Amino acid sequence: MARLNRQNPVCGWKHENAARRDGALRIAGIDEVGRGPMFGPVVAAAVILPRGCRLQDQGLNDSKKVTEKKRNELDVEIRAQAVAWAIAAVDVETIDRINIRRASLLAMHRAIEQLALTPDYLLIDGIDTIATIEFPCRQQSVIQGDATSVSIAAASILAKVHRDRLIVELDSQYPGYGLAQHKGYSTAVHLEALTRLGPTPLHRKNWSPVAQTLLSFSSAIDLNL
Repeated sequence: MARLNRQNPVCGWKHENAARRDGALRIAGIDEVGRGPMFGPVVAAAVILPRGCRLQDQGLNDSKKVTEKKRNELDVEIRAQAVAWAIAAVDVETIDRINIRRASLLAMHRAIEQLALTPDYLLIDGIDTIATIEFPCRQQSVIQGDATSVSIAAASILAKVHRDRLIVELDSQYPGYGLAQHKGYSTAVHLEALTRLGPTPLHRKNWSPVAQTLLSFSSAIDLNL
């Protein structure tokens, strides 16, 4: 088996082609975004692309490696060309209750279930997802899948564009945190605002900076009583 080139991975069809040689017909790429931020939901997407689709010629790649402008362009093309696609989210309350790994898997499962066409093979980005998404078809986890599989890369784009737009909308609802800029990640600007303003209902309470801020605000309230 050829070794994966981690420095210069190529986004192509090798994983899909291998699945087809194994008899698969409806191959869904799955990816999630929002596992790392301390604010907002985790979002997953599932995409089934038609055989011979040339999205990689239009710059399709891991969503983190393309510009926002290109992601938005690809988002339109993926929706237009896909055989089926779906996006699902898991909210902050659930993330806090079941942990982020299980919430990510739940978001993936929901996205798969919402596909208009039932897949018979899943290509899932990551190293720890194989056999953990409860869905009655074969599945394979792919290291650097969003950079090496067109189906997973397409899912990566849809999930990131959807989540980014959602967080930008929430920026007006929760001003002062800089959400539109950092999308909920633990940047210096976000941490400073969190200390100054306190957590919102959409901050993940199990994240250390949020938990510490909640404790500080609670202590301050107790001292004022």
